[in-house]
Amino acid sequence: MFQTTSPQSPAPVPHPEGVSNDEFRAAMSRFTAGVTLVTAHDPDSGARGEDAGMTATAFMSVSLEPPLVLVSVRNGSRMDDLLAEQPLWAVSLLSESQRHIAGRFAMKGRLSDRLLFEDVAHTRGAVSGAPLIDGALAVVECGTEQRVEAGDHTLVIGRVLAVGLPNAEGPPLTYFRGRYRHLA
Repeated sequence: MFQTTSPQSPAPVPHPEGVSNDEFRAAMSRFTAGVTLVTAHDPDSGARGEDAGMTATAFMSVSLEPPLVLVSVRNGSRMDDLLAEQPLWAVSLLSESQRHIAGRFAMKGRLSDRLLFEDVAHTRGAVSGAPLIDGALAVVECGTEQRVEAGDHTLVIGRVLAVGLPNAEGPPLTYFRGRYRHLA
């Protein structure tokens, strides 16, 4: 049996399943993940619509035939609400030099998305209408195929409708133990 607390720390309060939030977070923080920016355009917001974005590490390829990807969004978040209504969205796989963009869109209590996009170089996806971050390692434009509620998150499975490789040679931005990391 694994010891999950040090002798000095109080015992974590377990879920009925036997794993506490702190234990689960500690275990998952040891999994290295790539960092992405998920974006969508909300045409119903304002005269010209509004762009929305969120930093995500819970992103993965699901299938080659057909090409499918999955992103996990927190229930009740702006992105969850938008993707429930807007079936077209995009993901920019961020390069190491784009750490500031990841941090900006991950902030709690952040500014409006309109202000966050103001000085971030991007182009509009021809298929999705969503912002595609210039200099990203790759971009994918998607159409929602399925939404699956899973605990306090929703898994959004999207069919890849278009891809681009604006910066295919740069090093990736990664996240490990609660921090953005450099691959050595």
